Amino acid sequence: MIHPVVLSVTERIKERSHLRRQSYLQRVDAMATRERGSDRLGCANVAHAIAALGKDDRFKLVVERAPNIAIVNAYNDMLSAHAPLRYFPDIIKDEARLHSATAQVAGGVPAMCDGVTQGTPGMELSLFSRDVIAMATAVSLSHDMFDAALMLGVCDKIVPGLLIGALHFGHLPTVFVPAGPMLTGLANSEKSKVRQKAAQGLVSRAELLDSESKAYSGEGTCTFYGTANSNQLLLEAMGLHVPGTAFVNPTQFEAREALTREAVRTVLGITLKTRFSPIGRLVDERCIVNAVVALLATGGSTNHLIHWVAVAKAAGISLNWDDFAELSKVTPLIARVYPNGEADVNQFQACGGPGFVIAELLSSGLMHPDVMTVRQGGIQEYSNVVEFQNQKLIWTNPGKSKDPSILRETKSPFSPTGGLVLVRGNLGRGVIKTSAVPSELLQVRAPALVFNSQEELLLSYQKGELEDFCKLHGGVVCVVRWQGPSANGMPELHKLTPPLSVLMAKGYKVALVTDGRMSGASGQVPAAIHLTPEAALGGALAKVISGDYVNLDLTTGELDVLVDSKLWDERGCAKMPVDLVEQNKFGLGRELFGGFRRNVASAEEGAVSWMD
Repeated sequence: MIHPVVLSVTERIKERSHLRRQSYLQRVDAMATRERGSDRLGCANVAHAIAALGKDDRFKLVVERAPNIAIVNAYNDMLSAHAPLRYFPDIIKDEARLHSATAQVAGGVPAMCDGVTQGTPGMELSLFSRDVIAMATAVSLSHDMFDAALMLGVCDKIVPGLLIGALHFGHLPTVFVPAGPMLTGLANSEKSKVRQKAAQGLVSRAELLDSESKAYSGEGTCTFYGTANSNQLLLEAMGLHVPGTAFVNPTQFEAREALTREAVRTVLGITLKTRFSPIGRLVDERCIVNAVVALLATGGSTNHLIHWVAVAKAAGISLNWDDFAELSKVTPLIARVYPNGEADVNQFQACGGPGFVIAELLSSGLMHPDVMTVRQGGIQEYSNVVEFQNQKLIWTNPGKSKDPSILRETKSPFSPTGGLVLVRGNLGRGVIKTSAVPSELLQVRAPALVFNSQEELLLSYQKGELEDFCKLHGGVVCVVRWQGPSANGMPELHKLTPPLSVLMAKGYKVALVTDGRMSGASGQVPAAIHLTPEAALGGALAKVISGDYVNLDLTTGELDVLVDSKLWDERGCAKMPVDLVEQNKFGLGRELFGGFRRNVASAEEGAVSWMD
C-alpha cells in the first residue's frame, strides 16, 4: 500500500507534467524504432565510426549487427572518485566481446572537484559545469551509432550532468557505473574540529594540511554524505545502477571489476526483444518521487533540490520544491551519516547501506514498488546488498541494521520527517537542511549583518567584528547576497561553515541566509539557501539592511525580515556593486560563461541553461 501523500504528490506531478511528458515519450519512441546506426547511416559515416576498431569488432558491428555500447567517461585523476575510471573502458570492451557485442568510448566529459575549487573563483563555474557535462554527453552520443550506453561518473555535478545528457537520448538503454568511496581515513568530525581551530588561528597551515590529507586519503569518493554520495544513493533508488554497486570501495579490485562487467551484461539485457526499458521510459514520475524520498530519508545534499528538478525536466517532468516539502513531512529520517551524524559512508554501507534504506522505504509504502529499472527484477533487487564471494557476485537481504545509531527502521526513526524544509516569507523561497541542525537553533531571531560576498564575511570574522556583533546582540543572521546563478554562477559557500560553527560553539544564535549554495556536506549551521528570486534579479535579499531583525523558524518554515510591511514594500533594492559585477566576469574562464549567467533559470527551476 503506497502512502497516500506519496501517491498524491506523484499524481500531482503527473498531471502537471502530462503534455510535456507525452511529447517527450513520443520523441523517445520515434528514435527507438529507427534502424540501427550502422544500417541507417551512409557508408562514409559508418567507415569513420569503425575505422579505429579492430577487424573482429568491425565484423561484429557491421556484418553480425552486434549491439554497440557507448561509453561516456568522466575520468580524470584530479578527482579521487574518478581516478579508478581509467581502467573501466578496457574491462567494458572485453566483457562486451564475450557477449558478441562491441563498445566504444563515445566521449569524455569534464569533471571538476568542488573540494579543490571551494572558496576560489573556479567554484563559480561549478554549477554551470553540470550543463556543460550534459552537453558533452550529448556531443558524445551524437555519433548516433549506439544501441546502449554506460555512464561512468560519480561526483557532484557529474552524475546530474550525465543523467540530463542521457535523458536527451532517452531511447538508449543506459546504466550508470560508479567507482565507490575511498577507504576511511581521519574521521570527518575530527577533520571538522581541526578546520574550526584553523579558523581561530589555533593550528598552523602544515597541521591543517596534514589533517585534510589524512581525511582524503586515496582513490574514491570522499567519505562524508555530501552531494557525490547522495548521487549514488539516488541512482540506486532510481534503479539505474547494478544493485548495491554504489559504495563498494575501489580498492576491492575484483568486486569492482565484477560489478563493472555486470553493468555490461545488464545494459545488453535491455533490448527490444526482451524487456525494453530505455532510460527515457524508466525515469518516470514514480522514479523521480522514489529518488526524492530516498534523499529525504537519508538527509542528503541540498544541491539535489536544484539538480533533480533539472533531471526531471530533462525527462519531460515538472518537479518543484513544494513536492519536496510535502514528501519531507511524511518521510522519516532513518540515516545518520556525517554531517548528519558521526558515521561515514563506509560505516553506512557496513550496516546495510542503500539496500537497507530501500527495503525500509518499500516496506513502509514510501517508494513506488512497480517501477521499471535496468534490472529484470525491478526495484526490489535494490533492497539487497552485494558481496563478492568465490569469484561471484551474490546479492542477499541486508536484514536488520547492524548499528541503530547509523541506520534505523522507519517505525523508529531519528526524526519523523525528512531532513529538508522549504522556507518562505517576505524574503522569498528557499530551502534548508535540518537533519544536523541542533534543536536549540531550529528557531533563530536575530539582527542581520549583510555581506556582498563570502570573502567579506570571512574578513569580518577574522577582524573580530562578527563576534563583537554577536556579543552585543546574542546572535546574528548573516545575509550573503549576489550569490545566485545569474549573479556569479551560484558557488557553494562551504568556507563559511568553520567560522560560523565556531560562533555556534560559543553559544551564539547563528544562521545564514543566502541566494547561494552550501556544500552537500554542510548541515550543522542553520542555512536558508537557494533564496529565490535571487538578489541580482530584484529579489528581497537586495532590500535587507544590516540591523534588520530576521526570523528563521524551521518548525513553521517561516523566513521573514521583521520590518513593517508598508516600510518594507516602500524600501528600494540595492544594486550589485559595480566592482563585484566586473570581478565576476573575468578570470579562470569566467568570461566564457557569460551566456550561462544571462540565460540561466532560477534555482527553483533547476538553474538550467537550456530550453525544452
